[in-house]
Amino acid sequence: MTNGNILDKRFFYVGRSKTLQITQGCADSPEQFMDTIKASRLAWLDYQVDDVETDAYKIAEKFGFSRKLVAELLKDYRSGYEDFDNEMGLKVPAMSVEGMDVVTSPVIVLIRKPIILTIHGEKVQRFIRFRRYAEVYMRKIPKNKPLEDRMTLLLCRILDENNGRNFDHLREIEEQGDKMSKWMMDPTTPRSKLGPEIYKMKHSLIVYLNGLWATLDVINSMRYGDAELLSDDQTVLRRVELLSSDVNQQISLSEHMSEVLASGLEVLQSIYNNQLQVFNNRMAFGMTYLTILGTAVLVPNTIATVMSNPAFAMTPSDEGWYIALIVGSTILSTVFAAWWVRRQGWFPKRTQID
Repeated sequence: MTNGNILDKRFFYVGRSKTLQITQGCADSPEQFMDTIKASRLAWLDYQVDDVETDAYKIAEKFGFSRKLVAELLKDYRSGYEDFDNEMGLKVPAMSVEGMDVVTSPVIVLIRKPIILTIHGEKVQRFIRFRRYAEVYMRKIPKNKPLEDRMTLLLCRILDENNGRNFDHLREIEEQGDKMSKWMMDPTTPRSKLGPEIYKMKHSLIVYLNGLWATLDVINSMRYGDAELLSDDQTVLRRVELLSSDVNQQISLSEHMSEVLASGLEVLQSIYNNQLQVFNNRMAFGMTYLTILGTAVLVPNTIATVMSNPAFAMTPSDEGWYIALIVGSTILSTVFAAWWVRRQGWFPKRTQID
């Protein structure tokens, strides 16, 4: 079976018969494989649908699952775990990154002896690689183990595939964070651009973390083997513990990135406060010079007003000493005002402005 066929078809199945023969197939509809699936002693079915919320019901009923099970799973927003003894279902998030946005899509996993059925939207392409190697993995499942053990091993492999693709997208978020670090190092980057970008990345991490926590809730519900359809063998359940450990590690990495971004926001706020302080210093510097200039103008203006009074009987012959008086008083008042302002310490230091 070529990769092209696997990618193009909505439905895929792989099964192992009572005689240990492995069969697989893919098509847009499962009708032609129904007899083979019913004869299987262990099978994985993967179905891509247009809308999980509406199509999951009819797909589940086609393979013998109840509508109630699907309805209970779809009630939960991010994840779900339902055990009806003879059938059970899981709902885990499939996350993808589109630009700076993390998009979460549901993956429904339905389990009953002897099949595991996964239902997801067309955009969720994370099982394509497992489709390619499903036959090989099916051969590796020990034939002498109870059916519950074999189903648990297959389920762990499916969940691990979903988790692995989710983890891959954390690298994309880290790459975006590296670009943002470069912007933050550039002093010319406008704060109006940097602030929204940091918020978008932090929001993406929150959505990603919520998806990881939802996945961890489902895995923790499996880890003790309480469900009738799952194994209670401690050796098999170690696989579940490994899944839990991997998710916890990714949660730690994501929380660390969130702390780094929080530090970035604090740095951004410090930069903003520093810019505001620089602006205030410049305003104070300007006000100081305006005070000096105002004083320099006020004194000669007062003298000129007084001397223009008719009581002084000014004549054209007084022009020389009058101009000298005005110029001299302007210079003296400017020097005195500058000296007084500097003496009072009202001049901001040059280092504060720079």
